Amino acid sequence: MKIEITSKIIDITPAIRERIESRFEKLERLQVPLITPHVIISKERLTYIVEATAGIPNGKLFAQAEHEDLYAAITDLGQKLERQLNRHTEKPLARRATAAGKDIPQTEPDEADA
Repeated sequence: MKIEITSKIIDITPAIRERIESRFEKLERLQVPLITPHVIISKERLTYIVEATAGIPNGKLFAQAEHEDLYAAITDLGQKLERQLNRHTEKPLARRATAAGKDIPQTEPDEADA
């Protein structure tokens, strides 16, 4: 998968690229195709801000994480994206479960039938 990584503040080292790609590989295991993932890394004072967007069938993912350590921010970002993907994949099952859990009004037999 080709991940576009941009940053105006820091240079993208091979270690940073490898960490981001490993997080996105974990997301691919959920069997949802990610369309044009894009990661933006910025820094405000002592805090790194990492943002990611990725298209998925019937939707779009966006997550943002902040931390003083860049690698910790990347890990937090991956966890947020993973939660969104899990929610997206489990959504049809959740709808079915709530529909099945509703009480269906039962008709009482008429006295004439008895």
